[in-house]
Amino acid sequence: MCDSFRDSISLIAGFIEENASGPARTIVAVAGPPGSGKSTLAEGVVAALNRDVPGKAVLLPMDGFHLDNEELVEKGLLERKGAPETFDVRALNDLLEKVRKAEKDVSYPVFDRKQDKTIANASSVPAGTRIVVVEGNYLLLDRPPWNGLHGYFDATVFLNPGMGILERRLVDRWLAHGHTLEEARKRALQNDMVNARCVVEHSMVADLTLGTPPRAAVTA
Repeated sequence: MCDSFRDSISLIAGFIEENASGPARTIVAVAGPPGSGKSTLAEGVVAALNRDVPGKAVLLPMDGFHLDNEELVEKGLLERKGAPETFDVRALNDLLEKVRKAEKDVSYPVFDRKQDKTIANASSVPAGTRIVVVEGNYLLLDRPPWNGLHGYFDATVFLNPGMGILERRLVDRWLAHGHTLEEARKRALQNDMVNARCVVEHSMVADLTLGTPPRAAVTA
């Protein structure tokens, strides 16, 4: 683990601790474009928060709310899988409402990349968990229905290493899945980078930004 990655984990963990000083449950959104490293970073942050107090924090990935491939086929959206319109935002909203109440354990779905499908009730947020870190591309989008989620977040974090780095990472991701360079570039440029630009250009300004802020922060 490189020093800059450790520093980012420490920075975000400290930021979350500052916003979780009260007795109530704290929900934190960690958002950013595909390829920004938010999933790995969020995992590291949750591990850091749990180091001294096990069970203090839990990670809730947005990926579990992918629409099933069968439904995407019916809607003509399979080729756009991963775009904002290919997620069940209503179900995510309903889940966050339950998580906010913190009255009991709340199960949530998890996306299995090997099977390319969502597994229902695969994990849960225990009732006693004080900090819930929600991670995903579109959590801070400023457009309906995504902007309806914003009221659930006590603090927000945005990650964006820049378009050049994102493109290289996304091409490498598809190469690692066995695609040729031509196939990897096509997949990255025709879908992933379109989604990345959507996140960068249409996300609200976060409380903490690592890297380049969303376009709204630059043009405001």
